[in-house]
Amino acid sequence: MKIGLLGTGNLAVALGSAWAGAGHSIAVTGRSPDRAKAAAEQIGAAATPVDPGRLAGQADAIVVAIAWDGLAEALELVGGAEGKLSGKTVIDCTNAVDYATGRLLPETGSAAELVADVAVGAHVVKALHLFAGASWPFTGEQEAAPVVAICGDDTDALDRTAALIGDLGARTAVSGGLTAARQAEEAAGFVMRVVAAGANPRFAVPDVDPVLLRAGTSD
Repeated sequence: MKIGLLGTGNLAVALGSAWAGAGHSIAVTGRSPDRAKAAAEQIGAAATPVDPGRLAGQADAIVVAIAWDGLAEALELVGGAEGKLSGKTVIDCTNAVDYATGRLLPETGSAAELVADVAVGAHVVKALHLFAGASWPFTGEQEAAPVVAICGDDTDALDRTAALIGDLGARTAVSGGLTAARQAEEAAGFVMRVVAAGANPRFAVPDVDPVLLRAGTSD
């Protein structure tokens, strides 16, 4: 698959490197051509830096790994407002939280819904915002693989996202339509607050067997 990375930071490079290792080709762009070139070089031979206006034409799926305060500008740079991403799977990894407090920054809605508003006609999926770039690729036993919650309104886009996440070594759980993205983004803030309190967030949620849970609710 041809993957377009909108972003040049650590998460973009880690994801791009993992997907390149799985056989995908990567096009990288951002607000700085020099940083796009450097990110592509870090990813390796499978990655090419491209001008922002050419990203849509070079990719089957677009992965957005941009800081919240530059999100709308970056989407406009690649022609989102002009409909260049229409019909594309757009995977939004934005962490729209205050890193000092864990507070969700959008007053209403979510970063993913902003992406859908700016990128006219795109099939937006929220995913991969809870895991640091160092998490990928996961190479351990499958039963211990991370579960990446994803949400979106288009079935094909969800399936394509799940396949790409599978190539990272992870599993997926569809948590709802795109309106569920605000809850997913708030979860990132919760994780940050638990970490700030000196605890591992892995132990801050109950260990629930979904098979037993379904059996209990069917009685």
